[in-house]
Amino acid sequence: MTASLADKIDPAFEIRGVHAGMGPFVFNSPHSGRLYPRSFVEQARLDFATLRRSEDSFVDELFEDVVETGAPFMRALFPRAFLDLNREPYELDPRMFEGRLPAYANTRSLRVACGLGTIARVVGEAKEIYARRLPLDEGLQRIETYYKPYHQALRELLAQVRRHWGMVVLVDCHSMPSTSIRDPNAPADMVIGDRFGTSCSAVVTHALERELSAAGYRVVLNRPYAGGYITEHYGNPGNGVHAVQIEINRALYMDEGAYARTGNFDRLREDLHSAMQRVRETVENGLGHVRPPAGNVRTAAE
Repeated sequence: MTASLADKIDPAFEIRGVHAGMGPFVFNSPHSGRLYPRSFVEQARLDFATLRRSEDSFVDELFEDVVETGAPFMRALFPRAFLDLNREPYELDPRMFEGRLPAYANTRSLRVACGLGTIARVVGEAKEIYARRLPLDEGLQRIETYYKPYHQALRELLAQVRRHWGMVVLVDCHSMPSTSIRDPNAPADMVIGDRFGTSCSAVVTHALERELSAAGYRVVLNRPYAGGYITEHYGNPGNGVHAVQIEINRALYMDEGAYARTGNFDRLREDLHSAMQRVRETVENGLGHVRPPAGNVRTAAE
């Protein structure tokens, strides 16, 4: 799917790989959407290429082969610059809107202060997105129309897999700009975030670190990305719900200026596919999940 304009994003997301033989892993790509609402682009003061700077470009394609290993895969089709699913539902900047925000809005988070709330104020290097303030009703409608259905579907999917297996592992898939790496002499290829051990079992984290390192990638833990709202909100290891985030250095697989895949894209995709297969085997054995009973599985849509 190439980046393009649409009058309305419907469906706003998709879930693949839900079937009776699915395993205990769920993969999620909330920031790789490339269908831009035409009205949003018309509201922006930035050109289309600059608006795309917050995309986790092609991450959905890098991970979508996991469905072949029996893992459901969920992805947003709308872009992060329009609405950020990896935030609380109402992390909103009052400077962005015409009208007074509801009392339940979180206006003081660090993410809001940086311009990166649920509805972002900036992209890239603090470039202001909008030419003027947004009507408050429009902002709240985005949350009702896109954010809430997405998270409801994700919750239902995680609950379904957990019921089936006695546990579930959510892998939240992201990419990071090469410029975000703090040490240019030893750039990280991938960052695994588990909220410093609080959002998932070490069995999961160490399996990911080991298999990705064995494939030849430099892997670091939690720095500079320990995991966002999705990892923190859904991760509950004591209740059998493990959530971990993977950030991939975009320079590994794309030309960041041209938004184009490079020759290394297919190799990385294959490496991820193989590594995730081995991680699943390790985690299933290490966490001692309960084998599912025979019979059909109801999908989240039923």
